[in-house]
Amino acid sequence: MPVFRLPAEPVFPPAELAREDGLLAVGGDLSPERLIMAYRMGIFPWFSEGQPILWWSPDPRMALEPSGLAVSRRLKRTLKKKAFQITVDTAFDRVVEACAGPRSGERHGTWITPEMIRAYGRLSREGYAHSFEAWHEGELAGGLYGVCLGGVFFGESMFHRVPDASKAALAALADYARRHDFDMIDCQTPTGHLARMGAGEISRGVFLERLERSLLKKTPRGRWTMGPMET
Repeated sequence: MPVFRLPAEPVFPPAELAREDGLLAVGGDLSPERLIMAYRMGIFPWFSEGQPILWWSPDPRMALEPSGLAVSRRLKRTLKKKAFQITVDTAFDRVVEACAGPRSGERHGTWITPEMIRAYGRLSREGYAHSFEAWHEGELAGGLYGVCLGGVFFGESMFHRVPDASKAALAALADYARRHDFDMIDCQTPTGHLARMGAGEISRGVFLERLERSLLKKTPRGRWTMGPMET
């Protein structure tokens, strides 16, 4: 299957035409218009510094049901003790920059280039991108960010500086998604960590069908606020 080179206008080939490894297209830009169109079609950017912009739609896809988060006993205790103060949309830029930083033993973060940081900052200011933050003793201890369209939250990246901080942020996202009738949390590519947290693999075809239905819902744009979590 060929990799498509994108024109200047914000258009994409169908996600079903992606290669076996999920790569669909190359080029284009990270304008809000193109990014929103990509997510609506089940496509996302993922590339490293020095590479052209690469666009992906993997098969299988990993997704988390809002009510399907697997909470370990340890995390339950952490949440009950309120070891972290959880906020939403109060430190978006700091969360993205922390996700982009180096982390021991992990390759995640290298793909969050300065260009990506600026692009998702624009999406945040336009009310499409959101962050969940976990604070410990007044310091940012962990968090995650992503994009919301219709009834889907497209998770992009997460980080932690204190054990369980990113898991607490994910629990907050799942809680928020349940309360606001989201259909699923997109986790993009399968990982063992997310599988242990309750995410599961679905085919690209099933993901696209669910996405199409979820996009009929109104997108909750603007800054979100976090109420008390149901632990």
